[in-house]
Amino acid sequence: MQKTVLNFIPHEAKAQIQDLISADNLVIKVKGERKTRHGDYRKLPNGKHQITVNSNLNSYRFLITLIHEIAHLEAYQKHGRFIKPHGKEWKLTFQHLMLPFLRPEIFPIDLLPLLAKHFKNPKASSDTDENLALALKRYDENQDKTYVFEIPQGVTFKLYNGRIFRKGAKRRKRYECLEISSGKLYLFNPNAEVEVLE
Repeated sequence: MQKTVLNFIPHEAKAQIQDLISADNLVIKVKGERKTRHGDYRKLPNGKHQITVNSNLNSYRFLITLIHEIAHLEAYQKHGRFIKPHGKEWKLTFQHLMLPFLRPEIFPIDLLPLLAKHFKNPKASSDTDENLALALKRYDENQDKTYVFEIPQGVTFKLYNGRIFRKGAKRRKRYECLEISSGKLYLFNPNAEVEVLE
């Protein structure tokens, strides 16, 4: 199973990742696309630990997600199960694990400053870091995507799940969008993928 995981990450990171994933009682599964998450970690009833990562991620996002999930495992093992999922223990573990990978042999030069800034205080998802998320998307295979920040205010759009919204004004970082069927306002990250209807 681990050999499959190594096929999804940059070649220059494979030896380091092999060391990380072989040291633990760990099962890693590569899953199909999930719209609500890039990966997850959980302790299984049999005492093993399971990490899943989406197969549709580009190699750089896959690597970041894999290390994100390994950080959950290591924080859990070191600090116990009562820590916050993305609290200080996880952040410090994620920073510690990620630092050796922040090299030009592994990540493109244009991503390194954005990654360095992000890992000063990593968030629960790299998607909440607008600049990093957009830079990572430039390495996706499918480049013909439309994002909320690209469409004009007042335009109607559809999400992957069929829900229809009208784009509103930008707040500090996110956009207010009105769901047509319910009349409720929702906040969207600028890099949310959408399908324009008008």
